[in-house]
Amino acid sequence: MNPLYVGIDVSSKSNVVYLMLPNGDKLSNFELKNSQDGSSQLVKRILSALTSHSLDTVLIGLEATSVYGDNLVYFLREDATLDPFNRKIHVINPKQVNKFKESYNDLPKNDYVDSFVIADCLRFGRINKEVYLGDYRYLALKNLTRARYYAVCNLVKEKQRFMNVLFKKYSTMTQEKVFSDNFSTTALSVYEEFESAEALANMDLQALTDFIMEKGKNRFPDPDSAAKAIQKAARSSYRLPKAVNDSVNQVLSISITSMKALESQIKEFDKAIAAQMELLPNVLTSIPGIGPVFSAGIMAEIGDINRFGNHAQLAKYAGLAWKQHQSEGFEAQTTRLINSGNRLLKYYLCEAAFSLVRCDKEYSDFYHLKYK
Repeated sequence: MNPLYVGIDVSSKSNVVYLMLPNGDKLSNFELKNSQDGSSQLVKRILSALTSHSLDTVLIGLEATSVYGDNLVYFLREDATLDPFNRKIHVINPKQVNKFKESYNDLPKNDYVDSFVIADCLRFGRINKEVYLGDYRYLALKNLTRARYYAVCNLVKEKQRFMNVLFKKYSTMTQEKVFSDNFSTTALSVYEEFESAEALANMDLQALTDFIMEKGKNRFPDPDSAAKAIQKAARSSYRLPKAVNDSVNQVLSISITSMKALESQIKEFDKAIAAQMELLPNVLTSIPGIGPVFSAGIMAEIGDINRFGNHAQLAKYAGLAWKQHQSEGFEAQTTRLINSGNRLLKYYLCEAAFSLVRCDKEYSDFYHLKYK
């Protein structure tokens, strides 16, 4: 192998590139726009360097920088003009680059130096495997599952904020959990449609019962008792000054609108994920407790399972592996979990495992035996 090393320091507006010869000498160092035109110029300069120096391989490395390097990776992978050469693309953990940089004395911090360090890191070869892109169907699924995950996180945060504000208006109602679901249609209607705790407390009991039956679509087993409990909680709640109460009502109304919008987004994501999952082989849903959400998340984060040689490699990729501490004849039995790994895959696997414990007696018995 006679390689050209290409280190790229990526940012939102531009990419700083360092071309390094096989012996470590500098060929060139330049800056290009982070755009399709800039990437086209990059490929031309790489091809020129390969042909002029009779090189047969190009190793390209860039740091993992949020979304700013994704398009560049796709472009370099799909560019047909690089097909005749042995092309390898590495997306390197910034922590690994920083640790490698520490081996140099007093290097300044700037984009040109960083691109050199990435190229030299490639030359030493102590890096992970080439970046996995593989089947784009898994990447499409990952886009959807991650968007759904963050929408759910936002919904959870919005509900927490909502309950904090609701305490100001109906303090006792939040303490005593009058509703089995604080975010049911009936509960939200009570929170939003009554001006204050005092207005709810003074309302005719039969009228409140009728309101609950209407909003709950007659699903309450005992609407009279529910109405009495709501009114009792309203009577013992704090009374707010009118100006404060009006502002609380505004916040609650906007928050309810936001929660409904997020719930609608999640439903749309579920439809899109289900459609994408039909294009992929899926056996995970045959496992008790692992439904469409967990199976889609696990598959999206793993991609093609065949890229892992064994279960230990997959576990390490998920961050479910432990550090080794051994010296002479001693080896520690208790060590820390590794800090690296795909945190979303780790989340999905752990949640799916607990779901399996809840749904399958054999696994439940095994889990509790290990726990004890």
